[in-house]
Amino acid sequence: MSLARSAANKLDWAKVITSLKITGKTAAELSSFKKRNDEARRQLQELQQQPAAVDFSHYRSVLKNSAVVDQLESYCQGYKPATVDAAKQISTIAAFQEHAMANARQTEQQVAAELSELQQTLQNIENARPFDELTVDDLVKAKPEIDAKVKEMVKRGKWEVPGYAEKFGSLNLM
Repeated sequence: MSLARSAANKLDWAKVITSLKITGKTAAELSSFKKRNDEARRQLQELQQQPAAVDFSHYRSVLKNSAVVDQLESYCQGYKPATVDAAKQISTIAAFQEHAMANARQTEQQVAAELSELQQTLQNIENARPFDELTVDDLVKAKPEIDAKVKEMVKRGKWEVPGYAEKFGSLNLM
């Protein structure tokens, strides 16, 4: 058994997918490839276990009509297996590999962007002032829509924030 075949047999596909954190379409395609590979190996092993030679002399002695056996023997000797052009399959595999690499690059870019965004958020959290030191002006500067909402509520004469009493309770004594 060659070194490559030995390594392929020892490859733990589930571990590869989890250790490389492959998800989504790439993981599905890799799993599909593994299934096709396992099925091809199984079929090859079954074919290798089948006997290749036919004992025509045995059949001549068993059967009364030896002309049928002679005809089958001539068919077997005249049989030439079809040659398969592996270039098409290799090009399909190359296209699959190129597609998988493109998906991997796209996933890498998405992960890098998300990681950058998370780093920025973490830095904002670490550099933020404590909540008790914030002023209303700081809040309005960060979220201008709050100021517009408060002005609208004051204009309509609404002094209560919807849902506040349900969430925090009422402080009214009466």
